[in-house]
Amino acid sequence: MDDITKRSIEIIAKAKNIPADNINLNTTFEELNIDSLDKINISFEVEEAFHIEIPDDALGSLKTVGDVVNGVKQLVEAKEAGSAPAATS
Repeated sequence: MDDITKRSIEIIAKAKNIPADNINLNTTFEELNIDSLDKINISFEVEEAFHIEIPDDALGSLKTVGDVVNGVKQLVEAKEAGSAPAATS
């Protein structure tokens, strides 16, 4: 498991007070009872952890933990490449 995946899962687990071992990339937000407010709070934590900015319109398309991880990877890669942020889905 790469660092982005591990840290993203840890952030989501902490936000919902769930053991990280119970979460994988295919876990849906519905399974974790993550609502829109939780998504916003998780996005703030992810942005701070990875020094990125998640576009507001991308939050609605996030359905699984894998969506978050893939979005973070795209944004981190774009940041490292010096280009504009990519879409997160």
